[in-house]
Amino acid sequence: MQIKQFEEIEAWKEARHLTQMVYEITERNELKKDFGLTGQIQRAAVSIMSNIAEGFDSGSKAEFIRFLGYSRRSTSEVQCHLYVTLDQGYITREKFNMVYQQAEKTRKLVSAFIRYLRGTGQPANRPTG
Repeated sequence: MQIKQFEEIEAWKEARHLTQMVYEITERNELKKDFGLTGQIQRAAVSIMSNIAEGFDSGSKAEFIRFLGYSRRSTSEVQCHLYVTLDQGYITREKFNMVYQQAEKTRKLVSAFIRYLRGTGQPANRPTG
C-alpha cells in the first residue's frame, strides 16, 4: 500500500494523540503557570508531528529519514520534560505513565518506519554501513 498523504502514517497518528495528551496536561494545575516548561513540552510534541509531515514532503527517502530522526529525538525530549512535570508535582505518577507510554509508542513507530525506509532489519538508531 502506498501512502498518499502524511495523515495516513501511523506514527503521525500516534504523535497527534500524544500532542493532544500533552496539551491536556499543560492546561491543568500549576503546570499551566510554568510558561517555560509548558512551551517546551508543547513545542516538542508538535515537532514530532511536524517533522513527520515535513519529511513526507521532502522529496527524497534520505531526507524523509533525516526528518524522522528529528521526530524521534523530539519524542525523547517530551519524555524528558515529563520527568520535570512529575518531579515538580505538576502531574500524578499515573498521568506521567500514560503520557510517557504514548510517547514511547510513538517513538517506536517512528523508529520502525525509519527501519522500513532504510530497507534493513537493523535498529534505526544504529549507523549502517
